[in-house]
Amino acid sequence: MNTIKRRFGTFRGLVRTALGYAELASGRLAPFQLKDPAAVRRVVFVCHGNICRSAYAHQIANRLGMQVASLGLSTTTGNASPKVALGAAKRLGIDMAAHRACDWRDFEVQSGDLFLVMEVRQAHEMRRRLVQRLGSLEHVQVSLLGLWGQPVMPHLHDPYTLSDAYFDTCFKRVELSVERLAKALPQLRRAGGGFDAPGAALARQG
Repeated sequence: MNTIKRRFGTFRGLVRTALGYAELASGRLAPFQLKDPAAVRRVVFVCHGNICRSAYAHQIANRLGMQVASLGLSTTTGNASPKVALGAAKRLGIDMAAHRACDWRDFEVQSGDLFLVMEVRQAHEMRRRLVQRLGSLEHVQVSLLGLWGQPVMPHLHDPYTLSDAYFDTCFKRVELSVERLAKALPQLRRAGGGFDAPGAALARQG
């Protein structure tokens, strides 16, 4: 049981990980394969609350000099990351103290955005919301961050409220995935540390 908690967070995390692999093997995750890498102008990390997984991914991508943003599908804009997440990030050399969550309703979509979601069910929800707001996915793409993992992990289970050991496991998986993503999208590396808005805004729902 301790191994399950450390590697997958909970038994539910193990089951969802297994289901993610089954969907990948069956081809049902084909819609979330990155189709046009050259069209990507910004990576947008997405999870439930934008205070743990996507917040940490945001910090890693920013450290790597990528054009980056992040959001939560169901959160309150301005929320800070919990102490356990800040501690896990600090153990890996990352300061997340300044991070503040952004809710989907307050997020401005831009042409060329690549939305990188942590879970299969959230990826489907992200596609649905984008189509509802934009009318199509013509100018944006949705994928799963764990597809860049080593090994590939379509499901990156939420560490919120779980053990320090699983936080460490989850954040290490996120970090490796973002590093591999950065190598696959070299056009997103910015010079000098600062960056301009990467594309024209498409829509915002206040």
